[in-house]
Amino acid sequence: MGQVRLYLDRELGEGQTISLAREQAHYLFAVMRMGPGDALEVFDGRTGAWAAEVAAAGKKGGTLAVGARTAPLRRPPDLWLMFAPIKKSRTDFIVEKAAELGAARICPVQTDFTNAERVRRDRLQAHAVEAAEQCGGTFVPEVAGLARLSDVLAGWPAERRLMFCDEALAGPASALPDEAGPWAILIGPEGGFSEAERARLAALPQAHAVSLGPRILRADTAAVAAMTLWQDRLGDWR
Repeated sequence: MGQVRLYLDRELGEGQTISLAREQAHYLFAVMRMGPGDALEVFDGRTGAWAAEVAAAGKKGGTLAVGARTAPLRRPPDLWLMFAPIKKSRTDFIVEKAAELGAARICPVQTDFTNAERVRRDRLQAHAVEAAEQCGGTFVPEVAGLARLSDVLAGWPAERRLMFCDEALAGPASALPDEAGPWAILIGPEGGFSEAERARLAALPQAHAVSLGPRILRADTAAVAAMTLWQDRLGDWR
């Protein structure tokens, strides 16, 4: 079994004693069968990762003793993933893979053809935390609340380029401009983008319409493919 890792939403430092919430205690002591003296790694998304040891274990709580720092904070590139929510399990998949692949921010957007009218932001944030724990990350991306795409585009920052994944361009995969700096990726809903949305995106100077290949991909597949292409071209995989 690999090393147990746990995210703690507070700034950590050597010598601290950390009280665990009931859910954290259940995970460590009931699920992972850890006990006093067992070692794990903890991280806070701010200062990096730290060695820790179980100091006390109980059914409803426990404490950890924090030791030396084991890794610095590794921030991902300044990349947002914007996507239209789909079925619950597939939306969960998008959030998990976005965190694993290096999104700095995850933004659900309501498009004209989006079926889901609401999302549980707290549940999606928990999935992002779990993904960071599992993949060895030290940073947890923020999951934003659901916002209308039209409102997001109306306030679009001038310095952030937008990779618009347009299923109507199915064909050879597009090349991205080799332009560093803040970026966002936009994945549409199962029904595609409306003509009004396409027109608005076409008029946005920062938007670059791209093809993800010769086949129209499901939304969750498209999110993984788009992030892979972006990371390989402009991200921290190079």
